Amino acid sequence: MAVGKDIRTYFEGEWHDGDVMVMRAADHGAWLGSSVFDGARYAHGVAPDLLAHCERVNRSAEALMLRATVTAQEMVAIVWEGLKRYPDDAAVYIRPMYWGIDAGPGAIAPSAETTGFCICLEAIPLPAASETTLTTTRFRRPVLESAVVNAKAGCLYPNNARMLREAQAKGFGNALAADALGNVAESATANVFIVRNGEVLTPVANGTFLAGITRARHMANLAASGTPVREAVLSFDDVRAADEVFLSGNMSKVQSVTAFDDRRYDVGPVAKAVREMYWDWALSGAR
Repeated sequence: MAVGKDIRTYFEGEWHDGDVMVMRAADHGAWLGSSVFDGARYAHGVAPDLLAHCERVNRSAEALMLRATVTAQEMVAIVWEGLKRYPDDAAVYIRPMYWGIDAGPGAIAPSAETTGFCICLEAIPLPAASETTLTTTRFRRPVLESAVVNAKAGCLYPNNARMLREAQAKGFGNALAADALGNVAESATANVFIVRNGEVLTPVANGTFLAGITRARHMANLAASGTPVREAVLSFDDVRAADEVFLSGNMSKVQSVTAFDDRRYDVGPVAKAVREMYWDWALSGAR
């Protein structure tokens, strides 16, 4: 899925220019969906939390019964080698990936003995500011008993895609999804924060969605600045009653929400401050 055009691919021990073919038709990942990935960002000459993203892709591999074959520290070194080709002012999406190659006994589970690995670097601009609108969706986030929600797995994304298609068909940019109990979980593409009476709230990490690395970084930065921030069980009415709503994800870091169905919001000061605090932290060398 090429979004940008300036792509480099690390595969089978070396870097290649372009969107290299890495998966075969009979690979378990292509046939039965055993693929995981993570996404980090390089911008302004830094790659914030890169090690944490590499550590998480290895945990995701293990959740899908794959053997992680590259240590997180090795992955970081490989990424920085690949980034040397890009100019200092480039914005690059960093995507390490694993997938099953051979099937294990019974074919459905992947063999832990053979695991595919690659890293894709893709030049994608980082928006200076970003906005979207939200609506509800009839599709919900799954639970661990029915899906590998403890991994950043490719097989989870068709559910997100149908949330997005439904929202877009209604004229909105994104969907705000519920967990199995009907409480707010996240959007189809990112974690969500609301601001109410000066306090920042985000849904409790209850295992139905990935509590993101960027989400955690925003919470730490807010706390360090003295802004009250906490996890809470949130309803859709809580979102409607909020003073400000924004999304947190690796692609844009902070995305302000200007509408939830017929409720309208201004682009608020907290979202602006969170964006500024994030890049102040990232550029401070405190990684």
